Parts: sequence; structure tokens; C-alpha cells
Amino acid sequence: MSVPPSLSSRISGRAGRIAGVACAATVLAVGAAGTASACNISEFTAAASCTGDKGVITVTDKDSSGTPATVTVFLQSNGSEKEIGSQVVKGTREGATITFEENWAPNATYRIHVKTDKYNVDEDIKGGVTTPATACATEKPTEKPTPSATPSSSAPSTPAESATPSASASTSEAAPAPANSASPAGDSNLAETGANSNTGLFAGIAAALVVAGGGVVFALRKRGGAKA
Repeated sequence: MSVPPSLSSRISGRAGRIAGVACAATVLAVGAAGTASACNISEFTAAASCTGDKGVITVTDKDSSGTPATVTVFLQSNGSEKEIGSQVVKGTREGATITFEENWAPNATYRIHVKTDKYNVDEDIKGGVTTPATACATEKPTEKPTPSATPSSSAPSTPAESATPSASASTSEAAPAPANSASPAGDSNLAETGANSNTGLFAGIAAALVVAGGGVVFALRKRGGAKA
């Protein structure tokens, strides 16, 4: 049984439309799947924190497609920018993190820029990073006590005055009287008869006279004997 030409053309046109719709649906599905796994700026986050006593800025990439991305950090201050550093990160579903060592000051602002060769990502992380109000704790060296620049002005203590002998004898103790001191007025006769210091002189003169007299007597006797 032959099919009329008009019917055949209608069937062919309907089949072509069905095939076109199917192809379009496939392309849309593939495109949607690719977009879902593509790198996106919303998958990047940044924060300022401390590692010990040092400040750091960390950037985390949760791109499940693993697209390499270049991350650059800029410090913004007084209308100008200073580049802190640039690193490449390859994201994972759990999140891949890179760290920038930065001795950040409190309440400082940093701009974080992300760029990829694939998917044409070339923009900043929204909001950037503002550091905490308190800086990382720094350990201060222990201050050692410094010796005095000049010796103490105070003189060494001297022995108490009571330890040195007194310059004058105590007035309460009278010095002993000398042996040859004059006797009281009532004993004047006793001093004249034997206690005077001239007694020795007189005794010496008397002895000399006795010796001289004896010599004279001896000489006279010898001369008288010679005459007899």
C-alpha cells in the first residue's frame, strides 16, 4: 500500500521537529551541568586571623571543578593600595586554603582579587577583609634590672662615738693625787722633819764632810808617826 505524498511529507516534518527538540534539550542539560560545576566567585572566602603571635590572611576556595585560580591580596590605606602577595589555589569540594603572612594592624581593610583563565572569573571577593579590632599578641622580652649608674652616695657607717675613747676623763672620777703633793696646812711640822724632798741632799753633804774629816785625821796621824 503506497502512502500519499502529502502524508509522507507531514510525517517527515513532524519527525524532524521531534529530533530538534531532543537535541536542544540535550544541549541545555549539558550546559546546565557544566555551569553547576564551573568556578564562581561566590565559592571564595577570605578572613584575617593569627597564627601564634603573627597575623595572617587566609583565602578558601570551595570550587569542586578544581579550576586553578590566582588570588592577589591588596592592603587599602588612605586611598592607595599596596600588594601583599599573590598565590595560585586549586579548589576542592571541601575547600582548599592558602595563607598570606601579614602583620596586619587592627581595623585594616584588604581587597582580595580572584582571576581564572577558564570560566572568565576576574573579580574581587565581595566585601574584602576587615581585620579585628585587636592585633595579634606579641611576646615582650623580659626586662632585666639595670645596675645603678653611680654608687650610692651614702657613706659607710662609722662606729658609734661611744666606741672611741673619750677625749677627756669623766668628771665623776678624780685623778689620784701625786705622791709628793703638799700636805694640808695642819701637817706642816711633819713635812719639815722628814717628809721633805731635800732630806737626801742634806744627808749626802753630811756624808761627804765625814769622809773629808776622816781623811784629815788619817793624814795627821801619819805625819805624827813619821816625826817620832
